[in-house]
Amino acid sequence: MGVIDQSRCPVKTGSIYPEPYAAEVAGRSSLRLGDAGGLTQFGANLVILQPGAKSSLRHWHLKEDEFVMVTEGECVLVQDEGETVMRPGDCAAFPAGDPNGHHFLNRTDREARFLVVGTRAQGEVATYSDVDLMVHMEGGGPRFTYKDGSDWKGPR
Repeated sequence: MGVIDQSRCPVKTGSIYPEPYAAEVAGRSSLRLGDAGGLTQFGANLVILQPGAKSSLRHWHLKEDEFVMVTEGECVLVQDEGETVMRPGDCAAFPAGDPNGHHFLNRTDREARFLVVGTRAQGEVATYSDVDLMVHMEGGGPRFTYKDGSDWKGPR
């Protein structure tokens, strides 16, 4: 495919999270660069965080690696060890199976952007570190459960 015209990329807003968690990621959107380029083996997204927004619930992946590079503005990476301020050019990697949950916050008054590259594993499971929630990505789409494996029916 070659050069990707970012102005014509699909933009994803909102979240697959059930409420009340979906509301927590208001102000986050992403350009689906990999989809626009026809990639099938890994995803590449440019995540855009408005001031005060967060990228996701703090999470970790069972089968998927993730790589992040800040491209604009300033983000705060939150992990089990604490917080790290990241600026353009700073990178982070999250290997599959490492239960150190992560997410990014924009605590500034200007937009922040970061590139996320990750594998597209079949049958993926993500665990959310700070809430009793897991997502199982299967052929029919996401299925949410509690961490004990029972079907999710809302916060408990």
